[in-house]
Amino acid sequence: MGESRQELLNWLNGLLQLNITRVEQCGTGAALCQVFDSISGDVPMQKVKFNVNTEYAYLQNFKILTSVFSSKGIDRPIPVERLVKCKFQDNLEFLQWTKKYWDQYYPGGDYDALSRRKGAGSVGGNPPPTSRANASSAAVKRGTTPTVGGGARTRTPLGGANTAALQQENNMLKENVAGLERERDFYFSKLRDIELLIQQAVELDPKIDEEEDGLIKHIQATLYSTEVTAPSDHETIQGRADIEKEGFEIPAEDGGDDLETF
Repeated sequence: MGESRQELLNWLNGLLQLNITRVEQCGTGAALCQVFDSISGDVPMQKVKFNVNTEYAYLQNFKILTSVFSSKGIDRPIPVERLVKCKFQDNLEFLQWTKKYWDQYYPGGDYDALSRRKGAGSVGGNPPPTSRANASSAAVKRGTTPTVGGGARTRTPLGGANTAALQQENNMLKENVAGLERERDFYFSKLRDIELLIQQAVELDPKIDEEEDGLIKHIQATLYSTEVTAPSDHETIQGRADIEKEGFEIPAEDGGDDLETF
């Protein structure tokens, strides 16, 4: 068995100085291109596109990676059609193989990932700083507009009744959003627990993951399905009632681990 998901992400982020949070993000092909650049140092990184979100752009990155494999005599097939779908299992398996190849052929020494990218951006990285940071020093006082041509104009405030009504509506919306976020976190934690149990089961008995029509495959297909069916308002309300009926408790406030997004 190869490294775990978290071990692979730690290695990838450390090597490439990225902030990748999910294995599925390797489906863009950009990070994989740079892993092989860390070995050979001659991948045309200026052509690799980071921070892209279309399958067409992913395919362009994988064309570069395929060319690298061909020029280096690497006979490992690249399942491009599956990887660009950004599914967990396909990208995990290929990333595990990539790590084994890197362990065998990495020449050692320091690799300047940022310099090789030449500021092209990073997958999951923080956005570059903008000039907004300087705006705070020249912030305009509440109730006035910026000075134009040396003069200042006073903004006419909204009526007191209107302001109170808007504030009340805003507070209600905030409460609704907070409730939805708690419910989302609750369901996500359950799905994450199921995913971990499946991974542990596969590690103990790898054969169960090879059964094409087995229970594990069906559960994984459900977990990683990208099709979303929106429930009706009645189903949502009934779902919350069922949770409380079964003895589960939706957390009252955020306090768990940050959710991974992709």
